[in-house]
Amino acid sequence: MRRYPEYKDSSVEWIGEIPAHWEIKRLKHGAKILPSNVDKHIYPDEIQVRLCNYTDVYYNDYITVDTVLEKGSCKEREFTKFALRKDDVIITKDSETPDDIGVPTFVKNNLDNVVCGYHLTMIRTYACCGEFVFRFIQSDRTRRYFELESNGITRYGLGKPSIENLLLPIPTDSEQTQIANFLGRKTEQIDELIRIKERRIELLQEQRTALINQAVTKGLDPNVEMKPSGVVLRTKHVGSSNPSKNNIKTACLKDELVVFLPMERVHTDGTIDQELRLPYSQLKNGYTYFEEGDILIAKVTPCFENGKIVHIKNLTTSVGFGSTEFIVIRPDLQKVFPPFLHYILYNAPLRSIGKHFMTSAIGLKRVPTEFVEDFRIPIPTYQEQQQIANFLSHKTKQIDELIAAEQRKIELLKEYRQSLISEAVTGKIDVRNEI
Repeated sequence: MRRYPEYKDSSVEWIGEIPAHWEIKRLKHGAKILPSNVDKHIYPDEIQVRLCNYTDVYYNDYITVDTVLEKGSCKEREFTKFALRKDDVIITKDSETPDDIGVPTFVKNNLDNVVCGYHLTMIRTYACCGEFVFRFIQSDRTRRYFELESNGITRYGLGKPSIENLLLPIPTDSEQTQIANFLGRKTEQIDELIRIKERRIELLQEQRTALINQAVTKGLDPNVEMKPSGVVLRTKHVGSSNPSKNNIKTACLKDELVVFLPMERVHTDGTIDQELRLPYSQLKNGYTYFEEGDILIAKVTPCFENGKIVHIKNLTTSVGFGSTEFIVIRPDLQKVFPPFLHYILYNAPLRSIGKHFMTSAIGLKRVPTEFVEDFRIPIPTYQEQQQIANFLSHKTKQIDELIAAEQRKIELLKEYRQSLISEAVTGKIDVRNEI
């Protein structure tokens, strides 16, 4: 896209040059900054409202008349101050990490009885276009500014002065509207492309699941007439669960570094991230032990239902440890081919049936080890197990590569979306005549 004919230095390092006729102003000179203190409690003697909460802002670009909002209540003075209006901007003011704070949404319509909730700050513009401010806050430049301005140790907050003193490049009123409209159209087009690719990934994942289910329950040749299963065994008959640490054969020294797998380093595509290593002495007493060839099953919701079930292959240390939320199955090599057992356990029936056996403790549900041990599985001959596992390894790799390619395209689209926003709101591109 073309650039403006003339530029000047903005005198703000993180904004850079701006078109010659633009100005730099602080947000407080064009908007009121209103941190909300309206919590989720509902009191019968207060005004009954709908609350725009943290997640409503975090996950949506826009708040509209169609946005589903929770019920709440507030005092009359809170309603007067925090009732949402068309063109308001709302941002998150608290976060667990400083790089994920100040996430904005834009109120597109006049809303009846909707109030800005706790952990949010409302920005009500009076001397600039609200949607332009929303897009500027979405830009990488503002996100980095908010990251530096946030304070905290385990949880981070964004103070009112930091928001008020945010520096904005301000074009003419008509340009602000043109830029906002341009970005509205373009981001919707990009978002639609992303949705198409996400649906493509869903279909590929469904294909992968169906392929595994077909192979492990019906074999590789669909033309062969089904016969009564030769052997149906329980998992505990072909492998042991949660092997004792007394089985550790390697003499691990106190300071030897071994692979550690917290839940986030185990992926639903069957891969693991082995980069994190911690001293053996630090892990041996409090974490789940595993070795090469073991199968890890996440037992806690939603990881169990999502399929965090992996076969440990090419372990880079003599032993490994993981989250206490794993069940370990050690295959009996005389009875079962480990990759085949992994596909059987990864298959959808274990998860779809297992979720009904989950028990709850302090809000989290877990599948009992006994359920996995007693799960009935069809066991063909060892040769058939190898053939099925090798076939699935080849086919699922092809599907996983297609999924990875679609995911990369999504990342590129998101990067382009973010770049387009940043370039437009700082005047690096001229979109005034874009239709």
